[in-house]
Amino acid sequence: MSAQSIQAVLLFGAPGVGKGTQGKALGCVPGFVHFSMGDAFRSLSPTSVLGKKAAEYTSRGELVPDETTIQLFHARLGELESRGVYRPDRDILALDGIPRSVRQVELLNEKVQTLAVVHLACTSGAAEAELISRLRKRALEQNRADDAREDVIRRRFEVYRAETAPVLERFPPEIVSTVDPIGTPAEVLMRVLAVVAPVQRAAMDARASSAA
Repeated sequence: MSAQSIQAVLLFGAPGVGKGTQGKALGCVPGFVHFSMGDAFRSLSPTSVLGKKAAEYTSRGELVPDETTIQLFHARLGELESRGVYRPDRDILALDGIPRSVRQVELLNEKVQTLAVVHLACTSGAAEAELISRLRKRALEQNRADDAREDVIRRRFEVYRAETAPVLERFPPEIVSTVDPIGTPAEVLMRVLAVVAPVQRAAMDARASSAA
């Protein structure tokens, strides 16, 4: 993988909040590349050593160990770069599902510059119930076993509150923006773009200035 600085925006929020949907949409905007950690784990062969290890944790609604997660992140990112899908000198990563722990933040900070954090946040109990419903529906549509059992889903929310929510405190408040995830995908995307479009412009201007 290139030694160039990795610039990223982080799509952050509870399970089922829409990080993947917004990441895919943002990845269609020139200059952004969507990176889903969940997709990276699901792409592993279920018979491989790493695939079996990851499945042990995800099947229980728990986080895959930090070092394993970061190792896979860099390996997959290197593959995207070698295929020309990701160009660190021009593209901003839309990170989805990573970092999920304070330790992952520390490990990523060695090579990743986070330009903005989009916090997709539901604040009411009713909203959390809607997220659980979303996950159950997604399990049926996408044949995702990790979302099929309600006990596993509820465990994922417990892990999120205990291990992932504290991640927000590791970023400067001025780069964190809270975005309402309830609405149509297009409505939510408009709110996300309102946050990340200025960030992309600033990054492009900085690159142009340094190249002049």
